[in-house]
Amino acid sequence: MRFTIIGITDHPHPWFPPEVTGSIRRGHVFSGGRRHHAIVQPLLPKGAQWIDITVPLDAVFQQYHAAGTDIVVFTSGDPLFFGFANTIRRQMPEAELTVYPTFNSLQLLAHRLLLPYHDLRIVSLTGRPWPALDRALIERTPQIGILTDREHTPATIAQRLLEYGYTAYTMHIGEHLGNPGEERVSTLTLSEAAAATFRQPNSIILTGSPDAAPFGLSDDSFTLLDGRERMITKMPIRLLTLQMLDLPRRHVLWDIGFCTGSVSIEARLQFPHLRIEAFEVRPECEAIIHANMRHHGAPGISVHMGDFCSVCCDSIAARAIPDAVFIGGHGGRLQAIIEKVLQYLSPQGIIVMNSVSEQSRQLWDEACRTLHLKQEAPLHIAINDYNPITILACKRQEE
Repeated sequence: MRFTIIGITDHPHPWFPPEVTGSIRRGHVFSGGRRHHAIVQPLLPKGAQWIDITVPLDAVFQQYHAAGTDIVVFTSGDPLFFGFANTIRRQMPEAELTVYPTFNSLQLLAHRLLLPYHDLRIVSLTGRPWPALDRALIERTPQIGILTDREHTPATIAQRLLEYGYTAYTMHIGEHLGNPGEERVSTLTLSEAAAATFRQPNSIILTGSPDAAPFGLSDDSFTLLDGRERMITKMPIRLLTLQMLDLPRRHVLWDIGFCTGSVSIEARLQFPHLRIEAFEVRPECEAIIHANMRHHGAPGISVHMGDFCSVCCDSIAARAIPDAVFIGGHGGRLQAIIEKVLQYLSPQGIIVMNSVSEQSRQLWDEACRTLHLKQEAPLHIAINDYNPITILACKRQEE
């Protein structure tokens, strides 16, 4: 099957070069969104069949297969830029594609702003969750182009930036770009954008000069559990713990017994590619970690409350298998926790714990022997007048 995929803007009277108009004139089956249909309907040949692109997409592709002929598809902007051409290639890899792009909405917005966009970091929130935007913010990207949807609107995006302290950005919003009668471009502060409403479709460019993220967060910058200084993993130990976890090469970190969230937050800021799942049994810690996430600009940590040994982790691991686990607290049930971790840990995954007493070290050694885990060389460290700490790590035995 062959597809001719034509990119269009919101202009109500689109112009196409002769090659494209010839494809439309010769076509019999056409497809696109309802908005696209309204724009191109006057150009379609008499008796043309139209297939709406709506969810679920499986039903759309069933109609494509049933049509049994070449199909002309209209999409917004560049069909290969987060576009429907990529979906067709995934669903029908044997199909033959011819693509005729036009400017995508972020290009049009950059043109209206006279903004060079060769360094623009592109994030799509169209039918997607927050992680890509969170990572761009944590990495202090100076120019971020955002594709929106009805859930991730300019207002909700501005609210998220304000919530996590990314106030150095200015928001540029383009509505109905390409439609001379409807197009509007606004440049607003985040507070102004958070209080405004915008018409769909729209897209965003964020510009700013955010300060660089610190390497190592000061201990006194965290909200503590009951004000107890000893209930936080100290900054030098946090950084050594992250090094022991080998996080540059990891993808998913589980932080078990997060307390204030200091390890999760430090990991989020230093390694924003990570997916982080944080677990804690004490209910009062839920508000503490969220306060610390907002204060340090660390969005995107998934928080799970309850006894780890009782929490169902199947759906959590189904989203992403952990390959690094930090045990910050075990309540005397270390072996039971490690046994549960091993149900989900990737084959090359690593488990790390900070031991503050001979008793916890004995529990660790016993669990590693019983569960046939290979221990890494321990790291001993003492800070000021605090008790010495041993950073312990283990992996599965190599077969």
